[in-house]
Amino acid sequence: MTNSKRKILVTSALPYANGSIHIGHLVEYIQTDIWVRFQKLRGHECYYVCADDAHGTPIMLRAQKEGIKPEELIARFQTEHQADFADFAIGFDNYHSTHSPENQYFSNLIYKGLSDGGHVERRTIRQFYDPIKEMFLPDRFIRGECPHCGAKDQYGDSCEVCSKTYNPTELKNPKSAVSGATPIEKESEHLFVNLSNFESLLREWTSSGSLQPEVLHKLNEWFKVGLQAWDISRNDPYFGFEIPDEPGKYFYVWLDAPIGYMASFKNLCDREHIDFDEFWGADSQAKLYHFIGKDIIYFHTLFWPAMLSGAGFRIPSAVFVHGFLTVDGQKMSKSRGTFINARTYLKHLEPEYLRYYFAAKLGNGVNDVDLNLDDFLQRVNADLVGKFVNIASRCARFITNGQLAPELANATLYQEFIDDGDAIAEAYESRDYNKAVRDIMALAAQANQYIDEQKPWVLAKQEGKEAELQAVCSQGLNLFRVLMGYLAPILPLMVKQVEEFLAAPIAWQPEPLLAHTINPFKPLMMRINKKQIDAMIEDSKESLATPPKPSAAPVAADAIGYEDFSKIELRIARIVKAEHVEGAQKLLRLSLDVGEEKLRNVFAGIKDAYTPEELTGRLTVMVANLAPREMRFGVSEGMVLAAGPGKKDIFLLSPDEGAQPGMRVK
Repeated sequence: MTNSKRKILVTSALPYANGSIHIGHLVEYIQTDIWVRFQKLRGHECYYVCADDAHGTPIMLRAQKEGIKPEELIARFQTEHQADFADFAIGFDNYHSTHSPENQYFSNLIYKGLSDGGHVERRTIRQFYDPIKEMFLPDRFIRGECPHCGAKDQYGDSCEVCSKTYNPTELKNPKSAVSGATPIEKESEHLFVNLSNFESLLREWTSSGSLQPEVLHKLNEWFKVGLQAWDISRNDPYFGFEIPDEPGKYFYVWLDAPIGYMASFKNLCDREHIDFDEFWGADSQAKLYHFIGKDIIYFHTLFWPAMLSGAGFRIPSAVFVHGFLTVDGQKMSKSRGTFINARTYLKHLEPEYLRYYFAAKLGNGVNDVDLNLDDFLQRVNADLVGKFVNIASRCARFITNGQLAPELANATLYQEFIDDGDAIAEAYESRDYNKAVRDIMALAAQANQYIDEQKPWVLAKQEGKEAELQAVCSQGLNLFRVLMGYLAPILPLMVKQVEEFLAAPIAWQPEPLLAHTINPFKPLMMRINKKQIDAMIEDSKESLATPPKPSAAPVAADAIGYEDFSKIELRIARIVKAEHVEGAQKLLRLSLDVGEEKLRNVFAGIKDAYTPEELTGRLTVMVANLAPREMRFGVSEGMVLAAGPGKKDIFLLSPDEGAQPGMRVK
């Protein structure tokens, strides 16, 4: 395959800032990360950007329920998401948020381009309105009986039983999912993008080889029905960007979500001095690829290219669509313990087990991916540990003083391994990872066969065979290094270990290491134990049974109930200033920023443990709703939390990194 240097921008769909990352999400991010790492390994200028999708009614309502601002909620989930991705070795070049100045700028710019081009029109529509919450209800916040099959408790846009779609106003016995009230119909003016204006452009682009055949087939069905105008506005209250010159109207989350790709890349460009227009300009020669799930095809293959074209930007080079994840052949389930959060997985198993297994199952189609837990255990143990890592462990122990032989024992075999890299590269390039993995493991089996035939453990016992022994084992380690290069996009964490072991970089189709000194071998990967999988499943289960009532137990006379405890309001506080209190032996006076207009004055008995200089600028946790207390030295307006036996052994509680003053602690 050709390997002329290319400029490539790659994105994954944006995770919603309203929940945790789970292993179903990871199918996409691992698939994308493998492809990006392969491109970088081959020397291309490739950037991978993503962001949290941070707008919409669900985020607004959840923040209200938790008694916090939406900004606090999305900041919390962004910190969590980035930690999960980092621990699965997802190598974003930039991770941003749709709630950002860059995203607001490009949303306004694209809207203006669509409006100036005559693609935006006004329509008055009838919508369900919650009379208690005084808000128009999105389709997913209306529940009722399906107008087609009568199934109860269905969403306002489609039935999960008969799969029919309908307008929310067609639901029987509708209820607001927000308040439980019966919604009423009200008229409201909305802004629509006339998608049919772009039909010729979209037909040409979708049939140009930019999409998988299955996706094109689905799009042709939509073209046949006719492209519908797209409602891009939402009424106040709504968490998002207000539409310019349209007070009380906000951009629908699906307008600014894909624009988050541009915003995240612009954020990277400003930091790293990259030419933004070289990748997004109408005449760009760079490649733009989106990896998405099959549930959001409509947005990415119809709305998104239309938005870009209407505003004078380039359209995507291709959109790569994947299927959903099943576990043991079924939908992920909380009751069965197969709805597994990323962090729960990481508590029990290594991230590269999952990266490898997904790679071994992923093709370039839209088929669902099944995580069969028995197959997962066997394949990781047999392939990665039994075939691949085994090559290094079998050979390294016979290398004298860590010195590799000056020549290969079988240069022809080494060259065969190098030559096979072209077919493996083709498989990676076309996202046919399961073929790449099969080819790599076939080479690993061949390397093990070579070692079996040469029997280094026998040579080690024979006099005069030292040079032959070193040559055979050096051959094995060089074959192992080639295989590590082929597996590098899948196993980036192991690459670092192998580079340390071999004291040499891992590369694609490398020259052999000869007369080279390596470091002592350390185990690179342990076998999976079924108990680990069982523990992970158990940890993920959500019991559907009614919890048993606790048995009566003695209660202390001064015990407080949960209702009283729940009244305590803990907040993050920044110590703006700390100072000694004249005449006090143990007290320090703290001026605390808890996100209010004025600073709180708090006295804390921590003078033995901290100097004022150590505390200034530090974050801590305080009881924010404690009644003010008149003390000899002034009024104390709260309490900072600390633990320890006393005197010098007092430790202020500190929040996680990324916390902000005023945030509530749950």
